[in-house]
Amino acid sequence: MTVTSASPEIKIELHKSPVSDADRIHALETPGFGKVFTDHMVLARWTADKGWHDAKVTPRRPLELDPASAVLHYAQEIFEGMKAYKADDGRILLFRPEENARRFAQSATRMAMPPVPEELFLKAVEELVRVDKAWIPSGDASLYLRPFMFANEAFLGVRPAQEYVFCIIASPVGAYFKGGAKAVSLWVETEYTRAAAGGTGAAKCGGNYAASLVAQAEAAKKDCDQVVFLDAAEHRWVEELGGMNVFFVMNDGSVVTPPLGGTILPGITRASVITLAGEKGLRVEQRPYSFAEWQADAASGKLVEAFACGTAAVLAGIGLVRHAGGEFLVGDGQTGKLTSELRQQLVSLQKGVTNDERGWTRLIPA
Repeated sequence: MTVTSASPEIKIELHKSPVSDADRIHALETPGFGKVFTDHMVLARWTADKGWHDAKVTPRRPLELDPASAVLHYAQEIFEGMKAYKADDGRILLFRPEENARRFAQSATRMAMPPVPEELFLKAVEELVRVDKAWIPSGDASLYLRPFMFANEAFLGVRPAQEYVFCIIASPVGAYFKGGAKAVSLWVETEYTRAAAGGTGAAKCGGNYAASLVAQAEAAKKDCDQVVFLDAAEHRWVEELGGMNVFFVMNDGSVVTPPLGGTILPGITRASVITLAGEKGLRVEQRPYSFAEWQADAASGKLVEAFACGTAAVLAGIGLVRHAGGEFLVGDGQTGKLTSELRQQLVSLQKGVTNDERGWTRLIPA
């Protein structure tokens, strides 16, 4: 476990009228996901002449944008998703936040935006969590953190902007899926695609998610929890869900997941699962896996379980798969044994229950 060190100064402006203790406690009883927000946020600015400056934790409030702000017209915007956890002994922990900082910088580079220095990113996250630590739920819930950056230069012209805002907001959250640990159902999308080679699939930008919404709406019409996308070139190879990576568990103990290659988001939970599965002695194959192969393996029994993973849901078993030609079950349609084991292992690390031998958790000092 690492402890924070010296980092850039961030001004603290405390809210003069924060949510009352009673209202906050009530909100934490059933927070849902992404509907309740804490009292404060982080703001920092970048300009071509000053670089990053004016970093502060400040009362959460609406942002003021000029109608010509570049983000509204050319979609220069990126974001991250991460969580702060409260351990049973009261410690506050982050899980692999350095990886979020690095991916945020990589997304910025792809979108022609100035990367936020890792030190500033981590310090900003920690200061916000420290100021709003009363909002961190206990038990299975957590504090979801949403760092994001957007272009706010007022101009109409197709070029990278010269002014940006970096912001972090926080939201106490419960389970991402309504069914909790219940296996989720998927709709296989064969018309719309999420990303193509050379595009922005590996960047965590809003445009990728906007492109997935029509397919997600179709999945909802099919009474499915999520959509799974195939590749843009052949509509053959499984890539990822609307907001999560995907894994397949075979009856010989091997685990298959689609390879990174520019069209798939390099998930931090994905990377953690690969490490943990390998430490269990399982063979993890990062290789192309076709939808036809998925159907055949499910029918033959070779595929025994499958799961999706991401920060919001951690791991979610995949049960029913619907597609234009019909539907099929993965295994018995329930969350599989390995899925449950890996999820529990990850959650135990995140919550500080298990000794962290890998240096993945980061303690936020009181």
